[in-house]
Amino acid sequence: MARLPVKYYVVDAFTDSAFKGNPAAVCLLEEERDENWLQAVAAEFNIAETCYLTRLSGSDSLDSSNPRFRLRWFTPVAEVELCGHATLAAAHALFSSGSVNSNIIEFVTLSGILTAKKFQETTASNSSDIQNGESQDCFLIELDFPTIPTIDFNSEEVSSISNALNGASVIDIKKTTTPDALFVVLPSGESVVEIQPEFDAIRKCPGMGIIATGAAPSGSGFDFYSRVFWPKFGINEDPVCGSAHCALAPYWSKKLGKCDLLAYQASPRSGVLYIHLDEQNQRVLMRGKAVTIMEGSLLV
Repeated sequence: MARLPVKYYVVDAFTDSAFKGNPAAVCLLEEERDENWLQAVAAEFNIAETCYLTRLSGSDSLDSSNPRFRLRWFTPVAEVELCGHATLAAAHALFSSGSVNSNIIEFVTLSGILTAKKFQETTASNSSDIQNGESQDCFLIELDFPTIPTIDFNSEEVSSISNALNGASVIDIKKTTTPDALFVVLPSGESVVEIQPEFDAIRKCPGMGIIATGAAPSGSGFDFYSRVFWPKFGINEDPVCGSAHCALAPYWSKKLGKCDLLAYQASPRSGVLYIHLDEQNQRVLMRGKAVTIMEGSLLV
C-alpha cells in the first residue's frame, strides 16, 4: 500500500529575515515511520536539524488542554536529545499554518514536555507601509527549556582547543552535560566573531563540540555573543543554537548579574535570542521569530 505523503516546511528560526538564522525542516507525520527513514530524510535535507511532529490525542493528551505533539530532532547523522531552533521552527509552522487553535503548544520530547507560546506583535514592515498606514502582523514564540549546567573542565588540552579555534585566546573552559560539549570563554565578542574554526581539529577535541562565547561589545545592544560548532553531529557550524543557550543563559546571568539577556549568535547567518532565566525553577525562556521559506511534500 502506498505511503501517505508527508507535508514539510523549511523554516528559518531566530530571525525575521529569510535566509538568516538557523534553518530547520519540519515534517508532519500522519503515520509511524521507522528510524532509518527519519535519519535518511534528515540526511537528504542536510541542514542543521530536521524534526518530526506527530499529533497526540486520547490518553496521550488527557492531562493537558493544550494541543500536544511528539517531537523528535535529527541532525544529518544522528538523533539529538534537545534542539531549540527546530522547536521554534516546529511551533512557527503549526501556528502560521493554522494547524492549532491555541497560543500554547506542548511538545513531548526526549527532554520532557517543552512548551511554545505565541505572542502577537505588530510592526511596520517598511517605510512605505508606515506612510500608507499599513502594518505587518507578526509574532514571537517563547520556548520554555531546561537549564543545562556547566562544570569545571580541568584539562591539559587548552592549547589544542585554542588551536582548534585558530589560536584564539582562551579565558576559561567548562563542560556542558547535555550534550557533552566544551564551553569556551573568549576575551570578547569580537574574538568570537573572528574565530576561524579548524573542524578536523575540533573533531579531535573532547566532547561532541564547542560552544564559544564572549561578552558583547559596548554599544552593540547585546549582552553576549556566541558561536557553536558540532562537526561530530554533521554540523560544522550551527548557525543559531537554542540548546546551547540553555547553558549560556545561566553562565552570563551569573556573570552579568541579570536574568534578562539579549544574545547574538555571530555565525555567518547570525541570529537573535531574547532570554529570561527563571532561577527558581531552573528554566530558560527564550523568545525568537521565524520565517517559513519553503513547503512541500515528501512522496516516499
